[in-house]
Order: sequence, then structure tokens, then C-alpha cells
Amino acid sequence: MLFSGNGLAISAFVVWGLMPLYFQYIPNVDIMEMMAVRILVSIPLVYVLLKAFSIPTSRVWRAMKDKRTVFLCFMAALVNFISLFAFAWAATSGQVLAASLGYFINPIFSIVLGVLFLKDRLSPFQAIAVALSVAGIGCQVVYYGELPWLSLVMGGAFALYGLIKKYLTLDAMSSMMIEMITMVPFAVVILLGHLWSETSVFNSGDSTTMLFYLFAAPVTLLPLVLFSVAVTKTSLVMIGFIQYIEPTLQFLLAVVVFGEPLLEIKIISFSLIWIGLLLCIMDITLSRRIHKVVSN
Repeated sequence: MLFSGNGLAISAFVVWGLMPLYFQYIPNVDIMEMMAVRILVSIPLVYVLLKAFSIPTSRVWRAMKDKRTVFLCFMAALVNFISLFAFAWAATSGQVLAASLGYFINPIFSIVLGVLFLKDRLSPFQAIAVALSVAGIGCQVVYYGELPWLSLVMGGAFALYGLIKKYLTLDAMSSMMIEMITMVPFAVVILLGHLWSETSVFNSGDSTTMLFYLFAAPVTLLPLVLFSVAVTKTSLVMIGFIQYIEPTLQFLLAVVVFGEPLLEIKIISFSLIWIGLLLCIMDITLSRRIHKVVSN
């Protein structure tokens, strides 16, 4: 069960769901520097994964000769950087509920992007789900007087990451390697800037924080690898169901472990989005059953 497609997907989303526990307790965190360290440490780790999955590195170098592939990988890396930065900021500033909301509305963003760019058509259930999500976000806008930007950035950036991946013909590991390589100049500039201004963890000699920065790479890569393998072993329908483990765990952590206040307006907002997600799940289930009947 553990090494089945569903088991790997569950493992991936459980790790993602519990990840705020890692970021929440990093002492003296500088998120930008931590992200830069993560990029540089990730490259040798992904290289090891390429070898482990018997993927020739020549495939990576050939792909890097294609400007379109490199551009798409760079854009994927950029939006993933933004999404992870927003998530780390939320986890380290007592806003895990915002992170949970971002990943709950992520499927709605994916549906909208599919309609806009992939010529998908909205089913009646999906149209209602989108409307309910807009209403849920609208409740927070009316109450707080501003958009829940953190949640929207996380949900939107991760949905964009998935959309860009649709246009890539490379395997997951090879594209991941190119993504990391395209971000190296930014990582180097960030690290050199911190070292020059003597604000770097490497200047202070804080070994605990240093270790947290270094291990941010394997901690964030592990669920990505599990997810990449799971996608090849199970259906996207099952992945769609299982993915809600992540924001659910984050929601529970925010309320039960971190003690974030669950205001009435947030309950209303989450409830509208949850109803929309239930409609999406019903839509997927009904479509699957109809497809089976037609096939038989």
C-alpha cells in the first residue's frame, strides 16, 4: 500500500500538510536567504535522483539547448519560488490558515486556468464551485477591506506552476533540474548580497539556523518526488481527491497547534469554498461513473 500510487500520493500530501511544523520553528529565519540555499543544495540532490531513476543527464543538457524549454522551466521555477516563498512567510509569521486557504482554492484556480488556456469547458458543478469560491473570498474582502493576497498568491502561483508543466514534454526530474539551474544566478546574487551586508547566517555562525536552511532542500523536494512518482502510478482523479489532505492538515495545525484565531468570517469563507470543492468532487465522481457506463 505504501509504495502504491495512492500510498505515495498520500505520503506526498501528508508531508506537504505537515511542512508548517518545519518552517514555524526555524530560529532567526531569513526566508530569501533560505530559499537561495535551497536552490543551490537542490541541484546535487536532483542529480542523485536522476541517477536513481536511471534518467540520463544527457537528456537535461539536450533540453537546455532548446530556448522554449529553458524559458518554460524558468517560468515554472519562478512561480514555484513565489509560491514556496509565500508559504514559508505564512508559516513563519503565524498565518498558516492563509496557507490552508490558498491550497484549498488552488483547484479552483486550476479550473479557471484550464478554461482560459487549455480550452476546457466548465461543467455546471464547476461553475457553481468557482462562484462559491469567489463568494468566499468576497466575504473576506468585505470584512477586512482587502483581498486575501497571501492565499491568492499561493493558490494562483501553484496553479500556474501546474499549467506551465502542461506545456513541457520533459520528465519531471529533468525539468526539475533545469528549473533549479535557471534559478542559480538569482540564488548566488541573494547569497552574495547577504554576505556582503553581513546579514547572512553564514556570517553569524548560527549553526542551528544553517542546518535548517540546508535541510529545507530535501524537506521540500521529498513530497515533489513522491508526487511525481505517484502521478505515474495512479489516476489524476485519485490525486484530485487525495490532495485535500494537505490544506486540511494545515488548517488543523493552524487552529489546534499554533492557536490561530478562527474568526466567524473565516468559517463562512472556508465553508463556501468547501462546498464548492465538494461539488467538484461530486462532478468528478459522476463523470467517472458515466464514462464507465458508456465504455461498458
